[in-house]
Amino acid sequence: MNTPALTELLFKMADDQLILGHRNSEWTGFGPLLEEDIAFSSMAQDKVGHSQALYELLHNLGQPAPDEVAFLRPAGQFHNCIFVELPNGEYDFSLIRHFLYDTAELIRFDLLRKSSYEPLAQLAHKIHGELRYHTLHANTWIKQLGTATEESISRLQHSLAFALPYALGIFERSPWEKELAADGIFEGEEVLQERWRTNVEEVISQTDLTLPAWNTIAPVLGGRQGKHSEHLSPLLDEMGEVFRIDPTASW
Repeated sequence: MNTPALTELLFKMADDQLILGHRNSEWTGFGPLLEEDIAFSSMAQDKVGHSQALYELLHNLGQPAPDEVAFLRPAGQFHNCIFVELPNGEYDFSLIRHFLYDTAELIRFDLLRKSSYEPLAQLAHKIHGELRYHTLHANTWIKQLGTATEESISRLQHSLAFALPYALGIFERSPWEKELAADGIFEGEEVLQERWRTNVEEVISQTDLTLPAWNTIAPVLGGRQGKHSEHLSPLLDEMGEVFRIDPTASW
């Protein structure tokens, strides 16, 4: 087993889940509808739980305890894509991000159910089942609002155009792509991206929204290498404020 390759894969997945989980939690009490308030809060809880489980796998590989890696690292040591750290903005952007990101994650964890690293394969089975409900929620609202009023269609279209370059950053290639595939740990970002495109196109085709040609979109990259936007450090400061008061405390 190639431990550095596996470690890099687990870190980027765990960091994505933690950061987007926190962003989703910011809708608690502010959702446009009560059911959406509850839905985003529930998805936030799931994602933070997924991150903890992935950090536990990393801990078993010799990394620090989950709370330490979640709350004590500086922004430059995080491997999340830039997409998940962006502020929530209006609900239309959060919904589009939810759709684009969770579509990718459902496929990622589907692929990982066949991973040669058995602890990850077992975890992927559990997480994949939960993500099916996340994508069902996203797809339902994209289809409804993407065929509703002129305003809803226009707002979603604008957010889709803004989000797509960042969404392509989800698939930023790892320096360990060949090793991961050769060892049977993960088929790779290229395989994931192709399946994601197909799924996104299928859902969008059922709406009045349009997708640009994929080759015209310039991906926003760097997050996987620790190069982040100005939004991540303040978010991490907020997330870790209580823990850093006394990292040795038992809560």
